[in-house]
Amino acid sequence: MTPRALHPNRDTAAPGRRQAGVTLIELMIALAVIGILAAIAYPSYQDHVRRGNRAEAKGILLETAQFMERNYTTNGCYHRTDSNCANATVTTTVPFNQSPKPGAGTARYNISFQAIASQSFTLQAVPTGTMTGDACGTLTLSNTGAQGAGGAIADCWQR
Repeated sequence: MTPRALHPNRDTAAPGRRQAGVTLIELMIALAVIGILAAIAYPSYQDHVRRGNRAEAKGILLETAQFMERNYTTNGCYHRTDSNCANATVTTTVPFNQSPKPGAGTARYNISFQAIASQSFTLQAVPTGTMTGDACGTLTLSNTGAQGAGGAIADCWQR
């Protein structure tokens, strides 16, 4: 009797060849590698999304500051707070009150205007929604171009 006849369920492949397939150990190793890569990549992805949201808010602050400068050029003041601007049609509202702009998605920053005097202002982008825990916190921009943030200004405004 041949060895195959003794073991009818034995592999019928040629002698010396293994049956093709994936073992449970190989599958577990592949899943572990994928898990490690995901654990490294996901926080990096979240940081990238936060920086993108922050960049959009900074862009809106800069656009709003340009709006305020045009207002100053036209009326001689940023907003009506004293008799020098009493006859001017000066606005005290900003063109955008959130970032991203209305209609482009849910608010991640609320844009506000702080009047200091008729000759100065500070714009703020206060994080809200998914950006609430952002390390940079509230971003600010003044009429002099001074930038501020709740975190390191260089990290928050230059990245």
